[in-house]
Amino acid sequence: MNEKNDTTHFGYREVPVAEKASLVGQVFHSVAGKYDLMNDVVSLGTHRLIKRFTVELSAVRAGQSVLDLAGGTGDFSLLFAPLAGNTGNVVLADINESMVKVGRDRIIDAGVPGPISYTLANAECLPFADDSFDCICIAYGLRNVTDKDAALRSMQRVCKRGGRVLVLEFSKPRNELVGKAYDLYSKLWPIAGKLVMNDSQSYQYLVESIRMHPDQETLKGMMLNASFSRVHYHDVMGGICAIHIGYKD
Repeated sequence: MNEKNDTTHFGYREVPVAEKASLVGQVFHSVAGKYDLMNDVVSLGTHRLIKRFTVELSAVRAGQSVLDLAGGTGDFSLLFAPLAGNTGNVVLADINESMVKVGRDRIIDAGVPGPISYTLANAECLPFADDSFDCICIAYGLRNVTDKDAALRSMQRVCKRGGRVLVLEFSKPRNELVGKAYDLYSKLWPIAGKLVMNDSQSYQYLVESIRMHPDQETLKGMMLNASFSRVHYHDVMGGICAIHIGYKD
């Protein structure tokens, strides 16, 4: 975010800070109905394995409270709910109402055990009391937030002492050849968006937002600055994605 000029990036474009949330909202309102299908298309199904690995790293157990932040269509809530069980609770929170509606309907249809609640929430100013959650997970959502530092501080505030925050996000491939191949492949995503959803612009934004997201070490530093401790990360698929984990002591 460029504080001097009060602008931030929306993909490769510089836009007023006050407009980014609305622009991102338009993107996800547009894709909500076929979001899960497009995830399978652009990732060739690998996103399902990555999400399961993230949940394993979360170490959520019965009786715990979990915040599925930027939870969208509910993939993580569906995985967390059986682990938290009837004595725990899962909150699916997202800033986009269209995504929350799709997620709620999907979870209800699945008949998933365990209490799940739904709320609209801005990650930069979460509407929860201090020390509310044992585990917070934000997956493929942080890069869309206008003020990432504020969002990390907000997550740290509502995380319980001894709890953890997991950030799953696209990152920077370690191998140059992998990086070049990934760049070429991701250029096909807007074409897939046009064919499947008649919407290439939303997936052009996706590609650009990935390129603008901080790399692994930069995000680690941001989490440390937000007062998380023992911050570390796991590269996935050679660094195409990374899972950062931080704790609140």
